[in-house]
Amino acid sequence: MYSYGNNQREDDLSIIIASNVSLEEKTTIEKLSFFENDGPLDTVNLVKTVEDKVGNPIKRFFKSFRRARLCDAFALQRKLKSRHIRMIAIGSTIGFGFWVGCGNSLSKGGAAAVLINYVILGSVVLTTMFSLGELAANYPVPGSYLTLAGQFIDQSWSFAIHWNFIFGSLVSTPVEIITACMCMTYWTSLNSGVWVTVFIVLFIFINIFGVRGYGEIEFILCGIKVISIIVFIIIGIVIDCGGVTTDNRGYIGMRIFQSNAFTHGFRGFCAVFLHAAYSYSGSESIGFTAAETENPAKRFPKAVKHTVYRIVLFYVIGMFVLSLLVSGKDPRLFDHSKNMISPFILALKDAGFKALPSIFNAAILISILSAANSNIYTGSRAIHSAAVNGFAPKWFAYVDRAGRPLVALSMLILFCGLAYLCETETNYSIFSWLMAVYGLGTLFSWGTISLVHVRLRLAMKTQSVSIKRLSYASPFGIYGSYYSLLWTLLMVTAQLYVAIVPTFDKPNITHFFRHYLSMPVIILLILIHKLCTRSPWLKLKDIDLLLGFNDTFKPNIYDEFEKNSPGTKEYQKSG
Repeated sequence: MYSYGNNQREDDLSIIIASNVSLEEKTTIEKLSFFENDGPLDTVNLVKTVEDKVGNPIKRFFKSFRRARLCDAFALQRKLKSRHIRMIAIGSTIGFGFWVGCGNSLSKGGAAAVLINYVILGSVVLTTMFSLGELAANYPVPGSYLTLAGQFIDQSWSFAIHWNFIFGSLVSTPVEIITACMCMTYWTSLNSGVWVTVFIVLFIFINIFGVRGYGEIEFILCGIKVISIIVFIIIGIVIDCGGVTTDNRGYIGMRIFQSNAFTHGFRGFCAVFLHAAYSYSGSESIGFTAAETENPAKRFPKAVKHTVYRIVLFYVIGMFVLSLLVSGKDPRLFDHSKNMISPFILALKDAGFKALPSIFNAAILISILSAANSNIYTGSRAIHSAAVNGFAPKWFAYVDRAGRPLVALSMLILFCGLAYLCETETNYSIFSWLMAVYGLGTLFSWGTISLVHVRLRLAMKTQSVSIKRLSYASPFGIYGSYYSLLWTLLMVTAQLYVAIVPTFDKPNITHFFRHYLSMPVIILLILIHKLCTRSPWLKLKDIDLLLGFNDTFKPNIYDEFEKNSPGTKEYQKSG
């Protein structure tokens, strides 16, 4: 594992000195005051080299693709601002799973099952995100919880969770693109391959501008998502109360909801867990922005609190309003063709609206493209982190002078080509495989975040380090992570039950592996790495609490850590 902390001043100075900067650049260095502080040097921002400030703009742009002057572990740049983080926290997860996948949930479980599942998963995501907020604010390292898993749990665990997340990003991005193509069929019958090409070119253009471009684009797109869902909730309530003159159904109330509360009993209820997890997937991705955020100790706690609004408003209330208007028995939800339509659009069409469904289809298209763009961002950072940690070939760690992990980004863009599979008639079967694998992977990520947080708190207690030294602490404490871990295990067990006893079909081996393949794969990854490296499970007293710690607002934190480190007299006396 690399040393990604803030105490690399002498090494980083030598890197800058060895970079053969010109006299003009040295003069600009003094003006920018890169080295004016006596304290630890902000190594992440050192990559903002002088060439970004002087010379011809076009020449600077092409030079920005050269390798960063710093080592790859420190080459990402802190360009995301508070408003970016807050909006990304609210709308980062709203994509295919929410707009389209919820129809599958309604058909398998029914309205009440969907609502209960979304409430349960919402509480799990809530506690998990507060735990992630504590980790990201105090340890804003590249790779976020993927890297911290190796620091607080085990290197083999970190290896498995890295590749689990990378695989999820590689397969979920094409799924989002295919869904975007389905949205386009609402207006035109143009070949889907054309739209796949257009969307891939769009993603390349966005990511050329680096993390700042990603932040600005997501700020706008997430804002559109927020407005769209709020508008739907308002319109949905009006439809349900019979306030739309074009709707012949009149007052609906709870009639549709009660008629399909639990369509397939307990099996249907358990089946919804996986689809609900897929809808919530991406919540954990905000942790990756910590390494590229200005002042994460201050920005992240505020962003995490916005998770509450997202869960309550968007998922729970949004799903409840939808279940009032669309029945899980509606045959249109079983349409698995290229013309599959979001149940949100069906609700508006059933009410007799003419133009509104088209407007909302555009909003859904924007949301799905935003989710795909977020997958590219987080996936590229995960690949970069894997390479830096030694879990992937070193060339994936390449970062240019603009802070872009170019090789990792290229890998994500290349896999977007899987979206051309939408030209075949078996695209829904592909959806099922990819969603199932990624859905369990999401649960594994949530469990890892909670376990890392538990290990952090226990290590601090074992090494006699006060929680007051943390820049931000989760309001749910260690018990919130225990709660998340418990529900994660229950959901994995429920998915095993559904894999053995299908909701619609008879038990068969194909169905089992389609719905539970990721779990044996994850276990296999851990075992292979463990056998090859013999990496030990870290003991609480041996966990390095100083590595990667954000000391921005805690100037005396090193004194306490060193005082309570194993081997010191103070530590031996306290033991």
